[in-house]
Amino acid sequence: MVRKLVLSCIVLSLIFPAMSFADPSATTLDMGLNALWILVSFILVLLMQGGFILLEAGSTRMKNAGHVAGKTIFTVGLGSLVYWAVGYGITFGGENAEAAMNKVIGWGSFFFEPAMTALEGESYPSTIYFLFQLAFAMIALSIAWGGFAERAKLSSYLVFTLLFTSVIYPVIAHWIWGGGWLAEDGAQDYAGSTVVHLTGALAAFAATVLLKPRIGKFNKDGSANEILGHNQVFSALSVLLLWVGWFGFNAGSAVSVGDGFFGYVAFNTQLGAAAGAVAALLISWLVSGKADITATLNGGLAGLVAITASCAFVDPWAAVVIGLVAGVLVFYCVKFFEKMKIDDPIYALSVHGAAGIWGTLANGIFATQVLADKVGVGQGGLIDTGSWHQLWVQFESVVVCGAYVLAASFLILGVMKAVMGFRVTEEQEIIGLDLSEHGTFGYPEQMKKAQQNL
Repeated sequence: MVRKLVLSCIVLSLIFPAMSFADPSATTLDMGLNALWILVSFILVLLMQGGFILLEAGSTRMKNAGHVAGKTIFTVGLGSLVYWAVGYGITFGGENAEAAMNKVIGWGSFFFEPAMTALEGESYPSTIYFLFQLAFAMIALSIAWGGFAERAKLSSYLVFTLLFTSVIYPVIAHWIWGGGWLAEDGAQDYAGSTVVHLTGALAAFAATVLLKPRIGKFNKDGSANEILGHNQVFSALSVLLLWVGWFGFNAGSAVSVGDGFFGYVAFNTQLGAAAGAVAALLISWLVSGKADITATLNGGLAGLVAITASCAFVDPWAAVVIGLVAGVLVFYCVKFFEKMKIDDPIYALSVHGAAGIWGTLANGIFATQVLADKVGVGQGGLIDTGSWHQLWVQFESVVVCGAYVLAASFLILGVMKAVMGFRVTEEQEIIGLDLSEHGTFGYPEQMKKAQQNL
């Protein structure tokens, strides 16, 4: 036994030589654990892009599946470079900005050059934090693509990626997370119901309005035709991938292991998502007489979006209520947007927009003073404190951020439409973006069979 123990110690000393000469301090150990958790969270959030690929591909037609997958990888790559060069500096670069300027926009850290390791006194390396924030920016970008689905040119994805990642998303993120004026007001958005989800959804709204509906979506009398996605299993699998990734999204936003508070955040996240899925299934069953699978999937995502702002600020019972309301809300919002003749193939406006607004406002109702003090942002909501202050701050953040994103998105996309055009031709849309934009098929065997049968 002793011999085995000695041999084990020798092997460990060879593999980890630092262990033979140093006893890491508690501070160094905490920093390492924090860095590891944030990196794992970054990986989880980055893998959510796989969920978006399956969600958009499954919710649209087979002739566009390869395009969906390819443009997602392309835009994440391009967006990463733009965020490194410009976006991160506008969000968090306050070192070169005057106090008045910093309330509106960050300035500095462009073409970000981090230290190789954590500096003395830092809780985690800046490299890890950059990657984590980058993943959030890419999620907002992928949400915006819901408004482009099945009818936008590939060139429009390129141009909008450049501008969204440099002048739209970073400004909103700075206002709330980067020390801007909404942060000073105490706006509570723990992991991005407004910063990420509402921002992406409103960009999608601008796109779908300017692009106009897909061919065949609406009849002359205004009635809508259902354009079914080609693979509901893909859509369900996408929700599961996004659900798992959301634990990196929300719990990772604790950016520390510490006392394990990230576990409480994950706990509330699970309750909110579960309540959203159940509520959406039940309301669809009650209203239509059938348990709608798509509604259930949307409900789960809406619950996740809604709890994102409040997961660190509310008690578990409130997380359930927030999810239940989100599930019902998304069901009726889908019908509302269709009646308004807005073609939203991925339901981005309902899932990320409406639920994002609700989740942000919910903090003003359900946040507790104890948790607000622990997080260090804002104060308790109406139920806990009897004060309307936090609800007003939350309302303010929704209105101001929403107005900026809408104005910037309509301006950028409007100029793009006038200068370069960003919708494919009718012929290209009919044959599908796989062939018209890429010269190939996402499902070559099935498409060849279809052509042979014509």
